[in-house]
Amino acid sequence: MELLTAFIDIVLHLDAHLLALTQEYGVWVYAILFLIIFCETGLVVTPFLPGDSLLFVAGALCGMGALELEMLAPLLMMAAFIGDNTNYWIGRLIGLRLLQRSEGRFIKREHIDKTHSFYEKHGGKTILFARFVPIIRTFAPFVAGVGLMRYRLFVMFSALGSFAWIGSLTVAGYYFGNIPLVKNNLTLIVIGIIFITLLPAIREVFRHRRVA
Repeated sequence: MELLTAFIDIVLHLDAHLLALTQEYGVWVYAILFLIIFCETGLVVTPFLPGDSLLFVAGALCGMGALELEMLAPLLMMAAFIGDNTNYWIGRLIGLRLLQRSEGRFIKREHIDKTHSFYEKHGGKTILFARFVPIIRTFAPFVAGVGLMRYRLFVMFSALGSFAWIGSLTVAGYYFGNIPLVKNNLTLIVIGIIFITLLPAIREVFRHRRVA
C-alpha cells in the first residue's frame, strides 16, 4: 500500500520529483528518462509507468532551462523506437509462451484482447495511434510481434509514432508548461492528461458492458 501511495505521489507531482532528479543527478537524468520511456514501451510487464504526463513535464522543464529540448526529444524518440522494437521481437520470438506462463500475474489477458481489437480495427496504423493511448501502446508492439506483422511495415509506423508522440508532448510542455496558469495548476494538468489519454479505454469498457 505504501508503494502504491508513493507511486501515485510521484505521478501527481512529476514536476517536483523530476526537477529534484535533475538537480541531484544532472546530465544523468537524461539516462533515467530514456530508461523510463524504454521500459514503458519496450517491456510488456511495465504499462503502469508514466508516459504522456512525464513527457509534458519534461518539456516544461526544458522551457525552464533545467533540461535541453534539443537533447531530450531525440533521445526519447530513440528510447521509444528501441522499446517498440524490443517489444515486437519479444512478442515474435517468445510471445505465445510468455502469455501461457505469466498470464494473470504480469500480463492481463484483457489488455491483450483490447489491444488485439484495436489492432483489428486500425491495422498497421495501430502502432502509430497506440502511441497516444496508455497501456495499449505497451501491448501493441507485442501483439504485432505475436501476429507476425511484417517488420518493415512495423518499423515505419514505429518511427512515425515515436516522432509524433515524443515531439508533440515535449514541445507542448516546452511552450505551455511554464505559462503561469498551467504552471500553478500542473498537478491538475497532469491528472487531465492522464484522464484524456485513458478516455478511449474507459469508453471501450462501458461499450463492452452495455453489449454484455
